[in-house]
Amino acid sequence: MEPANRKDKQKQRDSSTRGDRAKQKSAQQELKQRQRAEIYALNKVMTELEQQQFEAFCKRMQSQGD
Repeated sequence: MEPANRKDKQKQRDSSTRGDRAKQKSAQQELKQRQRAEIYALNKVMTELEQQQFEAFCKRMQSQGD
């Protein structure tokens, strides 16, 4: 096999490897963004629930004090 032909095949493999790596990196970034959005949404729901429970507790304590 000629050295020039080997170099061409190596370049083809390198470029396909780079493309695969770029796709994987992009997929990882999308996954992180999605997970982050889900965490923020869950945090919001939990904060609202905690606030509701606290308000209910305050009402119970207030009615017991009367």
